[in-house]
Amino acid sequence: MASSMSLTSLTSSFSSLSFSTKSSQTLYFTPLTKHSSKNKTPSLSIVATSAATAELSATSLESDALSIEKYVKSRLPGGFAAQTIIGTGRRKCAIARVVLQEGTGKVIINYRDAKEYLQGNPLWLQYIKVPLVTLGYETSYDVFVKAHGGGLSGQAQAISLGIARALLKVSENHRVPLRKEGLLTRDSRVVERKKVGLKKARKAPQFSKR
Repeated sequence: MASSMSLTSLTSSFSSLSFSTKSSQTLYFTPLTKHSSKNKTPSLSIVATSAATAELSATSLESDALSIEKYVKSRLPGGFAAQTIIGTGRRKCAIARVVLQEGTGKVIINYRDAKEYLQGNPLWLQYIKVPLVTLGYETSYDVFVKAHGGGLSGQAQAISLGIARALLKVSENHRVPLRKEGLLTRDSRVVERKKVGLKKARKAPQFSKR
């Protein structure tokens, strides 16, 4: 009798233990599903708001570009080729056509503000200001530029040469100070071509004795 009683007590205890584990599992997993379902809604709202702000910024940028383009066309009737004070500058693979007009010192490159186009780089911005600052015309002329080819550094130096050449059409007396600063010299340095059997223009493959 004692052995049968002990067996029944043991089975009852095991059944109670298994029930408790099942109940604990259900209590543990149910809050996680509720919590994960709640977290889905804020992420959707964040994505929607970010998309809306991106669309607004894109539309504002397009409107600014259109307004600048209209301003340039109003200042340059007949286009760049019809203007009188014009200069062309080149550097590496970059070509810049520059037009000067009396104004307050605005610089517009490819229908964009110069600071925005040159990514706020102080060195590139200094390149395009040097010819005007040399003659004291930094607030006397507006500069309109069409540039293509090469990178922003090459385009900035091409614009500098184009401005210097355009200033010669304003007055031939500008040649001496501009020449003294080296602003009328076309920098002919370009990247040397790669050679056959080499990694670059002069760099050879690594030597291995064995």
